[in-house]
Amino acid sequence: QMADPFLYDTGRRSQYGCLGHEVQIEHIKAYVCRPSFFTDKAVIVIHDIFGWLFPDTRYIVDLIAGHGYITICPDFFKGTDPWKTTDHWADFADWMKNHDPTKVDKEADVVLKYLKEQCGAKKIGIVGFSWGGMAVHHLMLKNPQLTAGVSLYGIIRDSEERYNLLNPTFFIFGERDHTISYDQITLLEEKLKQYCKVAYKIKVYPGQVHGFAQLKPEDMKPDDKPYIEEARKDMIDWIKMFV
Repeated sequence: QMADPFLYDTGRRSQYGCLGHEVQIEHIKAYVCRPSFFTDKAVIVIHDIFGWLFPDTRYIVDLIAGHGYITICPDFFKGTDPWKTTDHWADFADWMKNHDPTKVDKEADVVLKYLKEQCGAKKIGIVGFSWGGMAVHHLMLKNPQLTAGVSLYGIIRDSEERYNLLNPTFFIFGERDHTISYDQITLLEEKLKQYCKVAYKIKVYPGQVHGFAQLKPEDMKPDDKPYIEEARKDMIDWIKMFV
């Protein structure tokens, strides 16, 4: 049986009053938050296994929108059930087979079309957490329309073609993430050095567990707070540099 990779209790975290609204785009529902002024810059946020309704993810969407981006989190599970805190980790491998983070291309295309045609977006970045971090890694290898990506604690494993990124990508990891070994991060770094022709960055945040960067301020432990805030700032700075 797999150990629960989340060292925090997802059930007891504070609620969040969202600033954005929900839209329907073709076969996908999405959560959108816009800045108060016109912009032609957008960011797609890819949720983790807890899905597009998860309050922490919506908090991040609003946070990015506050920096001047039309920000959208589509339901990449297309209405199917996300992973729930009551589900058993023994079933996780089967669940993942039906929720493959490298099969998000169709939905990404639908959302890119919406951002360009309905929202007037000219530059589009992408950010993803955990499951979404893997999806970002995949999309940055496949979709040249994405100007820059930030993959947070998600890594595509067992694939030789995971190093030839099309556009600048930033990989964020927690030092105490026991779903991603340090060896995998080292391998990623070595291979990117060898194959990657665009800007990339890898950063490991001390003492941080899987999922650390999504916590809302009231759910942060004082020792973790500086690292969480630094990771968020780094994420937004990377997007601002390219998008």
